[in-house]
Amino acid sequence: MLGQRLITLEGGEGAGKSSALQAVRDWFDARGLPLWCSREPGGTELGEELRQLILRPRNEAVTALSELFMVFAARAQHLQQEVLPRLQAGTWVVLDRFSDASYAYQGGGRGIASDRIAELERWVQGDLRPGLVLWLDVPIAIGLARAAQRSEAADRIGSESEDFMRRVQAVYAERCRQHASHHRIDAAQPMAAVRADLLRQLARHVATVCP
Repeated sequence: MLGQRLITLEGGEGAGKSSALQAVRDWFDARGLPLWCSREPGGTELGEELRQLILRPRNEAVTALSELFMVFAARAQHLQQEVLPRLQAGTWVVLDRFSDASYAYQGGGRGIASDRIAELERWVQGDLRPGLVLWLDVPIAIGLARAAQRSEAADRIGSESEDFMRRVQAVYAERCRQHASHHRIDAAQPMAAVRADLLRQLARHVATVCP
């Protein structure tokens, strides 16, 4: 299946996805395996413009459906322009967030019904689903404290309430229980332990695709 070479990193604010992504890059580089990394929303010129529209704080209230449609518009462009051609060429693709984030943020956080998100997912992605989803799970308070230490100001979604973040976390947890491709990584551990758990799951998955 095409999606077996698609790996996604998921997590809430301050979960450490950037450090995890670098660990994954290093692992692939050490083995000489072809890898391309990107992020969502984003990954294309249009996608990055939509990302700014989604995340930039504004006085005008953005409706939940408007936010969801912008996310999937960026995803449609990203998939057709960048992701699918690479998967078809046999390249491994690692994404910083993908459709699980839509269920978590726009579904859990914003309250959009999961069946609406699933309909957009089928329309935009067809049957493409990640072969491996690594969810970096960190307690809300720890994650927000880490995010507050960043030099840049919080974006529109990162500024949401703790209740919002709890709803996001709950959906991630539920999806991990529902899907065998999803694995929880305890991101509250020291980075060395997070890295070890992450790479253990990664190595196991790659071995099933490239025995």
